[in-house]
Amino acid sequence: MEANPEVTSNDRMIRFWRDRAAAARNPRAGALGPLETAVMEILWVHGDSSVRDVAKKITRPLAYTTVMTTLDRLYKKGLLNRRKSERAFFYSPRWSRREWVEKEAGDFVAGVLADSNAPGELLISCLVDAVGLQDSALLDELERKIRSKRKELEGQRQK
Repeated sequence: MEANPEVTSNDRMIRFWRDRAAAARNPRAGALGPLETAVMEILWVHGDSSVRDVAKKITRPLAYTTVMTTLDRLYKKGLLNRRKSERAFFYSPRWSRREWVEKEAGDFVAGVLADSNAPGELLISCLVDAVGLQDSALLDELERKIRSKRKELEGQRQK
């Protein structure tokens, strides 16, 4: 099979990380689909809600049972807390949006680093490039966090 000259090394790197991301995901929680994401956004904004509350806030018309199934699926994935009040279930996010993003990012990085075939330098290079493209102030923050972590690790080694 001949290499496609249109495919750049950057494209290969992106494909590599997408594959790694898919492999690193927690199979129980997994990536959220569009409807699951919409439901989580509603719960992150409005908090404790019944199926009916969520169904009213969804931007497209959906059957009550579709919303109920989606909430149940998110609950079974461990993303929601659920309590019963009279005849209705009320759902609330187990984590804030920020906590969820941090957890997903941490799971991804841990999964990539645990893979002995994945070069750690590539992860670092991609991270620095992505942060640099986003905001140079984030690069400064990344550098500050690296220094802080080094001091913390040195302190642990000296104990």
